[in-house]
Amino acid sequence: MSTDHQTDGPVRLNRFLERHAVFTLAELDRYLHDRGSRNTNTRNSLLAYHHKQGRILRVRRGLYATVPWSTDAASMAVDPYLVAAKMTEDAVLAYHTALEFHGRAYSTQWQLVYVSAGRSLPLTFQSHEFRGAPTPLPLLANGEAMFGVTRHDRSGVALLVTNHERTLVDVLDRPELSGGWEEIWRSLESVEFFDLDQVIAYTRLLGNATTAAKVGFFLEQQREPLMVEEAHLEALRELCPRRPHYLTRGRPKGCRWVKDWNLMIPAEILDRSWGEML
Repeated sequence: MSTDHQTDGPVRLNRFLERHAVFTLAELDRYLHDRGSRNTNTRNSLLAYHHKQGRILRVRRGLYATVPWSTDAASMAVDPYLVAAKMTEDAVLAYHTALEFHGRAYSTQWQLVYVSAGRSLPLTFQSHEFRGAPTPLPLLANGEAMFGVTRHDRSGVALLVTNHERTLVDVLDRPELSGGWEEIWRSLESVEFFDLDQVIAYTRLLGNATTAAKVGFFLEQQREPLMVEEAHLEALRELCPRRPHYLTRGRPKGCRWVKDWNLMIPAEILDRSWGEML
């Protein structure tokens, strides 16, 4: 590295690092491009310099974390939400991870889930696993990938997270990404208010009859605390399957039929005698 790079590098890149607790290579390239630098070798030299100085921690190829001054890179804990938010360009924290982010999860998990239209290999980093899930196809087909997605700022990093309403439907739609039924029920019960019209609109957008029945069943169970009206339930009944569907795949035994929702529901859920199940 030339003397010029050593002198100029810390000055130029420190400005970027002060504003990016976690960043991608694409973000750094845009920053340098805006300042007239399009040389890949210059960018690589800057990264190498700051990594050697202990100011950058490599999370994976193309993804880095900034190490605060007077902090040891080897022992620094990187905020896992920031990592999840940068796994792809369009990553949205979702399912149980959204519950945790909103402070509604009954328990914490070591796995973080995000949805994305792109593909990304799973990552294990600092005792956390980062797993991508595909954006539901009906959302992409209708140009509604960002339905129910809210923007948050965390340590200067913009995060996209599903809101309470979308999260309610998502966790019922894919319980395997949400910690299981006891976790789902106890987590959702901690939310004092949902915009039920938005819940129904999102459920309708997904176009999954079984999911609609699950949402209806849950809201019926929480009718009083969530101020669920008969009109809400009726709108969901219209979306229900025409023949009985199982609430939980692979659990044909020990279920009881709930006629209103055409669902075969495990006795553990109906009786709230939680077991180890999904």
